Amino acid sequence: MAGFPTNIGCKNPNCIAKDICKRQVIAKDGSAVEVGSFGGTPEKKCGKFLEK
Repeated sequence: MAGFPTNIGCKNPNCIAKDICKRQVIAKDGSAVEVGSFGGTPEKKCGKFLEK
């Protein structure tokens, strides 16, 4: 998503993309400057998904 920082991690255990999203990786390895939980669901990705 344009304009949204790429260094914010995500710890949303319910997101369908949690295993393929770079935000999960940086949240787990500690390189994220901030960690949040975006709006992904078991049926769809959030609007801030980053392919790893």
